[in-house]
This record gives sequence, structure tokens and C-alpha cells, in this order.
Amino acid sequence: METPELIDAILADIGRALRQVDPAQVDDICAAIQSADRIFITGKGRSGLQMKAFAMRLMHLGFCVHVVDDVTTPAIGAGDLLLIGSSSGRTGSLLRYVDTAREAGARLATFTGVMDSPIAAAAASVAQIPATNFKAGSPSAVDSVLVMGSLFEHCLGLLCDLIVIRLKAARGMDETAMNARHANLE
Repeated sequence: METPELIDAILADIGRALRQVDPAQVDDICAAIQSADRIFITGKGRSGLQMKAFAMRLMHLGFCVHVVDDVTTPAIGAGDLLLIGSSSGRTGSLLRYVDTAREAGARLATFTGVMDSPIAAAAASVAQIPATNFKAGSPSAVDSVLVMGSLFEHCLGLLCDLIVIRLKAARGMDETAMNARHANLE
């Protein structure tokens, strides 16, 4: 395929997957974020990078947010939310975070591609992104021109942006207030 055709195919794949996300699940994630004392964000690999970008936007919106594994991240506890981005919902280190969060009394929410996964089963709030294409032939695999987990990762980033837009409106926030929290040590 040539570049214009690839662009069309990529956008079609992303649009098809995002249109299948349940709006009620998105509402539930938004409510979990808004009701949390503090939000702890995590994911691994490229999904983790998308989640870190989401953490930054939540900070711009004035939420108390921490990225798991950062040296300044405090202990999670009751009233807090652990928000995980995981296509498979089975990553070992993330499952250990789930156990720790549960023991500490924190709530768990996740973005996942697989509803039949340990992380989704443990979460109080789940938003399924039907875009797992990293294991062709598996029951949850989705055909895409994008390679490996890219479809899920792009959809995760865009879904997080959608949530930021909704939370911005819910908080009555404007771009000026958000920009005032933007890093100035650049």
C-alpha cells in the first residue's frame, strides 16, 4: 500500500475500534477519576507511555496524580484509584500492583482489550478497547493494518484524550488554567 492508502486504513481501523467502546464504561472511568482522592497511573511498554501522557493531562486538569514506578510516587491507600492501561490484562508486574492496591484499600480501574483477563476481573471500572491485534489467531485478536499492539495503543491514547475533554468540561476548566500547570522547566 502507498502512504495515502495506509493513512486511510489506519484511520479506519482506529475509528472502527473506538466506535465499539461502550459509552457507559467511559462514564464509569470518568466518575472513578473524579471521585478519587489521588490517581495512580500505570501500564507497561507503549501502553505505559500512553498512560503517562494521560497522567500529565490529568495533572494539567488539577488532579492529584502519580505515575507508578516514579521515585516520587507515594504509597497508595484507601480513597485512591489505580488506573491501568493493559491490552492483555495479564502483565505480571501489573497484576502485582493490583494485589498491592487491593490490600491498601484502593479502587482499581482499567483500560483493556480483553474483558476475560485477571486485571479486568479485579477492576471496579473497566473500559474495553476492542483493539488487541498483537496475537493474531487468538479469540480476542482484531485484524488491523497496524502491527503488534499499535491499534490498542493508539486507541488508548485517543480514548484518554476524549476523557480529558470530558473532565475539562465537567470541571469548568479552560485552556489558560491548564496551561498554568504546564511544565516551565523545559
